[in-house]
Amino acid sequence: MMPGTDLLPGTGGPARAGPARAGLAQASPGRARPGRAPAGRAARAAVAACLVVLAAAGLTGCYAKASAAPSVELSTGVVPEPTVPGETTAYLVIRNNSGPDRLLRVRTSLGGRVTFRAPVGHGSLTMHTIPAVSIPAHNVIRLVPNSVHLLITGARPMRGVKEITLTLTFAHAGAISVIAQVTNPETGGSSYFLNS
Repeated sequence: MMPGTDLLPGTGGPARAGPARAGLAQASPGRARPGRAPAGRAARAAVAACLVVLAAAGLTGCYAKASAAPSVELSTGVVPEPTVPGETTAYLVIRNNSGPDRLLRVRTSLGGRVTFRAPVGHGSLTMHTIPAVSIPAHNVIRLVPNSVHLLITGARPMRGVKEITLTLTFAHAGAISVIAQVTNPETGGSSYFLNS
């Protein structure tokens, strides 16, 4: 029999009854006799206590790491005032600090419907609707004109509104809200963003 296997339940060795208990009972408090192992119940309690401490430390470490940096970060968005009633676009930058993800849907604080638009081909100015936006791992995606961007239709009027909230829902990162500045395209209010 391997040394110490009498401490593990179900290892095939018979449990030591009288002598081991009597030996421990005769030892002074806090000290076991040399060559003697603690009773099975005390050993199991000590192992369980160690596991609880290790698990708590591990969970604390995971929480600290997860909260150090969000998996997805969003820049302030830009929404030009609609030139066609009830229809405009939205632009922003998505930074993915984690594994691959997908942008599944977007809603605005002014209601309406948001769809994803992308060029038909590389360099094409013709756009089509796509079901979701792929976000590669550890990458930055720019939702800008002539590339993937958001099309907002049917929202409440934006004239006189300074900003709206966009809530983006990702497959893994979940729902994240960001402020989008409503700009006047005629004054070039969004040029700081589009040229960055």
